[in-house]
Amino acid sequence: MRKPKDISENELQNIWMKQSFTSTLKTQAGDIVSVLSHGDRNVSASGPDFKNARLRIGNLVYVGDVEIDSDYNNWKSHGHNIDSKYNKVILHVSLTNKNNHHYIYTKDGRKVPTLTIERFVKRSLFDKANTEIQIKNDNQKTFIRCASMSDVVEVAEKKRFIAKLGVARFSKKCDRIYKRLKELSYIFEFRINEPTIKYSMHPEFAKKEFSSKDFKNKNLWQQLLYELLFEALGYSQNKEIMKKLAQSINVNFINGNISNSNSIEMESLFFNVSGMMPEVKNLPKEEVSEYTNKLATEWEPLSKKYDGERFSETDWHFFRIRPQNFPTIRIMGGIQYLELILNRNLIGIIIKKIEEIRKISVLINSIRSLLIIKSHGFWKKHYIFDQPAKNEIKYFIGFSRADEIMVNIILPFFMVYFNVFGKKELSKKILQIYNVYEQRDDNKITREVSSNLGVLNLQKNTIYAQGMIELYRNYCSKNKCLECEIGKVVFN
Repeated sequence: MRKPKDISENELQNIWMKQSFTSTLKTQAGDIVSVLSHGDRNVSASGPDFKNARLRIGNLVYVGDVEIDSDYNNWKSHGHNIDSKYNKVILHVSLTNKNNHHYIYTKDGRKVPTLTIERFVKRSLFDKANTEIQIKNDNQKTFIRCASMSDVVEVAEKKRFIAKLGVARFSKKCDRIYKRLKELSYIFEFRINEPTIKYSMHPEFAKKEFSSKDFKNKNLWQQLLYELLFEALGYSQNKEIMKKLAQSINVNFINGNISNSNSIEMESLFFNVSGMMPEVKNLPKEEVSEYTNKLATEWEPLSKKYDGERFSETDWHFFRIRPQNFPTIRIMGGIQYLELILNRNLIGIIIKKIEEIRKISVLINSIRSLLIIKSHGFWKKHYIFDQPAKNEIKYFIGFSRADEIMVNIILPFFMVYFNVFGKKELSKKILQIYNVYEQRDDNKITREVSSNLGVLNLQKNTIYAQGMIELYRNYCSKNKCLECEIGKVVFN
C-alpha cells in the first residue's frame, strides 16, 4: 500500500471527480461541505483544476473553482497565492495538511477554506487509482501501436508515405491561410469594423467567387501575416489570445494612430490592450520603472482613440512556461515583426529574395535571418514588468522559433500569395524550399515516431517531420491503423 506522499495530483483529481468519500466532508475549520457539482475539469496547463464547481460550505452555496494539491503547502510553493487565475477558487483541497491550516489566501486577499481528504478516502481507492494509472502507462510504453512490427514495411515505402503526409499537412496550412484571406477581403470590402469575426458570415460570402482583384489591397496581406505571426508566437497555450490581440489592434488602427518612429507608443498600445500593464497609479513610485511610467503616459491619449476589445492579465498563461516564452517577450517579438511588416516592407523584401536568389540554401538562410529578432531595451533584462531577470535575454525570437515560423507561416503564406497572383514558378520554388528545408530542433512527436518507425535520419528534414506529425495526430493517436498505409501492411 502506498503512502499519501506517493499519490499524484492527477489521481487526486480523479478521486474528486468520482466523489468516492467514506463520510461527510468537512473543512479544516469544521464546516460541512456538500458537493452539488464537482465542476468541469480544467484541461489547460494553467489555472485551477476544476472550474464552475457548485458547493455548499456551511450554510452558504458557492459557485467557483476548486484547486487540488498533494499537500497544503503546494498552494504557495506553486505560486497560486500570487496568480490572478486562482482568484475565483472557493475551496482548496489537499491530501495532507501537516499543520492543520484552516485557510489559504488568494492574490486578491480573499480567505478560502481548505479541505484535507486523507481521512475521507479508503486506502484501497488509492491502490485502485494506482493500478489504473499503471495499466495506462503500460499501454503507452510504445508511442505508436505498430512500433514493434513496423520493420515489415520497407524503409522506402515508409519515406514515401510520410513525405506524402508532409505535403498534405502543408496543403492544409495553405488552405487555412487562404480561408482567412477571403474573410479579411470580405471584411475590408464591406468595411466591417469589428476586428474579430464574431458572427456567422453572410450567406453571400459562401457563394462569392474570389479573384486576384479581390486581394490587391496591401493592408489585407499585412493584416494576414501579422495575425499569423502573432498566433505562432503564442505557442499552444497563448496562441488564441495572441491571435485575438492582433485582430483587435488591426493595421488600420496602427497606421492611423501610431507614429512610424515611436516604438514606445506601439509597446504601450500592446501591453495596455493585452491587460498586462501594471496599475501604475496604485503602486508606490519606487516600485515602478521609468519604462513602465512611459508606457502609462503614452496610453492616456491612445486610450481615447482605441475602441477595440481589451483583455485581462488572467487571459494569459504563464504557468509551466519557460520565461523565454512568456507572453511579454513574445509580444515584444511580435511588435518587431509588425514594424518590419508596416515600416520596412517585409513582404516585399521576401518576395524580392524569392524572385532573385537562385540557390535554395542561400535563399533559406537569407529569409530566416529576417525572422531572428535580437532583444533590446527594457525587455533585454526583464521577463515581466519591473522584476529584473537573473540572466540577460539575448533574443525575442531565436533560431529555433524562426525555423518554426519559416515552416508554419512564411512558406504557406507566400505559397498562397503566389498562387493568388498566378506566379507558378515562384510557387514551385516555395515547394522546393519546403522539400529540402532542415530544422535545427525536433520535438517529442518527431523523435518518437522516427524512432518507432526506424527512420531516425529523417526527423529534422521538414517535409518528413511534418509528415510524422500528421501521421501521429490523424492516424496513430486516433487508432486509424487500417487507414494508414503503414498500418495496412503491418496489421494485415
